[in-house]
Amino acid sequence: MKIIEPSIEILSEINGPETLKVIERAGRTCYKSEGGITDTSAPAFVSRLIERGHEAMLEHAPAISIKFVCDRGVSHEIVRHRLFSFAQESTRYCNYSKDRFNSELTFIKPCFWAEADDAYSVWLNAMEAAERAYFELLNTCKAIPEQARSVLPVSVKTELVVTGNAREWRHFFKLRTDKAAHPQMRQSADMALKAVRGRVGVLFEDI
Repeated sequence: MKIIEPSIEILSEINGPETLKVIERAGRTCYKSEGGITDTSAPAFVSRLIERGHEAMLEHAPAISIKFVCDRGVSHEIVRHRLFSFAQESTRYCNYSKDRFNSELTFIKPCFWAEADDAYSVWLNAMEAAERAYFELLNTCKAIPEQARSVLPVSVKTELVVTGNAREWRHFFKLRTDKAAHPQMRQSADMALKAVRGRVGVLFEDI
């Protein structure tokens, strides 16, 4: 059994200045103000679009793809954002008893319990029991992965690639980094927001 921290990875190339220029060219079409385009005009123009709530123009930016390594519970929340496109590790087809998975299950460590907490010990025991049951179903009962996965808890690790336009990512970050969000969902969303803000800050700096 392996226990890991959640993580994210930006999969798409994000050229911040070029992304803002694409949005500016699209947005200025609405106002027929293309003559105002300069080498440095895009950041301020896009910032004004966001301030005015004219976020439909952000859909013209190149799509952003992010891979989340998180638990199944967090992934269930992410896939509720239906305007995104998804690709997810399948517990139906992945057989974790195989060598490529090191013949073990991987779980995401809860961010709300310290390892010294009694609650963490209870959680750890439950994960160990789930792993034993999963491998017993596969190896002793000759179940196939789509059957054995019935005993997998929401803490099991999954990998989820999420692709969407800047407008939908803004919506996602506003909801999922809010203090009312589930702690583990917020943990992953905060990492993703920090990563994209570092590449194209104007689109996300107000969140």
